[in-house]
Amino acid sequence: MESHYDVIVIGGGIVGLSTAYAISRAAPGTSVAVLEKEPAVARHQSGRNSGVIHSGIYYRPGSLKARFALRGAQEMVKFCAEHGIAHEVTGKLIVATDASELPRLADLARRGEQHGVPVRTLGPREIAEHEPHVRGLAALHIGTTGVADYPAVARRLVELARLDGAEIHTGCEVLSLGRGPGGVIVHTTAGDVRSRMLVNCAGLHSDRIARMAGDDPGVRIIPFRGEYYELKERSRDLVRGLVYPVPDPAFPFLGVHLTRDVHGGVHVGPNAVPASAREGYRWRDFRARDAIEIAGWPGLWHIARRHWRQEIGELWRSASKAAFTAAVRRMLPDVTRHDLQRAPAGVRAQAVLADGTLVEDFLFTGSGPFVHVLNAPSPAATASLPIGREIATRALKVLS
Repeated sequence: MESHYDVIVIGGGIVGLSTAYAISRAAPGTSVAVLEKEPAVARHQSGRNSGVIHSGIYYRPGSLKARFALRGAQEMVKFCAEHGIAHEVTGKLIVATDASELPRLADLARRGEQHGVPVRTLGPREIAEHEPHVRGLAALHIGTTGVADYPAVARRLVELARLDGAEIHTGCEVLSLGRGPGGVIVHTTAGDVRSRMLVNCAGLHSDRIARMAGDDPGVRIIPFRGEYYELKERSRDLVRGLVYPVPDPAFPFLGVHLTRDVHGGVHVGPNAVPASAREGYRWRDFRARDAIEIAGWPGLWHIARRHWRQEIGELWRSASKAAFTAAVRRMLPDVTRHDLQRAPAGVRAQAVLADGTLVEDFLFTGSGPFVHVLNAPSPAATASLPIGREIATRALKVLS
C-alpha cells in the first residue's frame, strides 16, 4: 500500500467498490484506494442478500431510493449482460392474501404508475398462471424485477476499478482516523496512510467511522438479522420466480418472501430480528461493545415501544420453524416445514435516529474531507452504480 492517495474509500462492499470505480472513470489519474477489513470483498450486506434487482415500486416518489433504484435496475441488468454475470429479469408478484391488504395493494399499483414501472393487477386465476402453487385474492405483477449474482458484480467492479488505476486492499482494518495537513490520516492494521479526502462506505460500522472522523452522524446503526430458509431441492418447483407479500407500512421491512436465485435455489425469508452484534449472523454471536452501544441508543427503545407486536412475531418466527412455515403458507399453502432448511442469514445495517425514527432513505453526510454513507440497506445493491456516481461527484468536488 502506498503512503498517500487522493481518495480512500473505507469498505469493500458493492457501494464502496462502485464508488472507487466511478471516481477512477470520472477523473483518470486520481489515486484511489479501497480499504476492506475482511480477506475478500462483499462479505457482508453485498454478499448476504436474496440477490433481487428491485424495481423501485416501494419507495417514495422523489426519494433517493426511488431515483437510484429505478435507474439502477436498468443499469444493473445492462452491466450484468455486458460482463457475463448471471442474472435474469423474472418479474415479481406482490400478493394480497387478506382483504385488508387490498387497499395497500392498490396504493402500490398507483405508485408503480407514478414511477413508470410496468404493473399489472391480477386476480386469483392469473396468479396461478404465473405461480401455480401461490394463492391470493389479488396480486401485482412487476415486470422489471429480477435477480443477479451480486458477489460476482462486486468482483467485477474490483477488476474494472483496478484497470482504471484504483487499488483494492483486503485484510486492512481501519483502527482510527485523524485530520492532518492536506487531508486525512488513516491508521490501519497494514500501516498508516494519508489521503486528501475519505469516503466512508463501512456499512455496519459506518457510524463508528463517522465518529472516528470527529463527525456526529446523528444516527446509530442498529443491526437487524434477516434469517432465511431455503426450499430443499425436491420442493423448488413450488416457486417459479419472485413472490412477495404486501408490505405493512407500519413496519419497515418487506416480510417473508420467496426468491428463486440465479443458481436455481429458492430463498424463503427473511424475518427481521435485532442482533446483539453488528455482524451477528447467528443467535450466539455476541459482542459486548456492540451490545452496549445498541442498548444504549434511545432510538432502539422507541422502536421497541412502537413495534413490539410486530417484533414479537418476528422473534417467534425466528425461534419456531412451525411459525415461520405458517407465515410462508399464507402465500404458498403447499409448503411444509419438511420442505424448508436453514440458509445463511444476513444483517441489515439500519440507521436509526435518537427518537426511534428509522431512516427510510439513503443517507449521505459529511463535510470537509469526508463523505459518509450512513444508510444504504436494500435496494443499495440494485442502485449501486448510480449511488457510486453520486458519491464520486461529492468526493471530486472536495478535490477540485
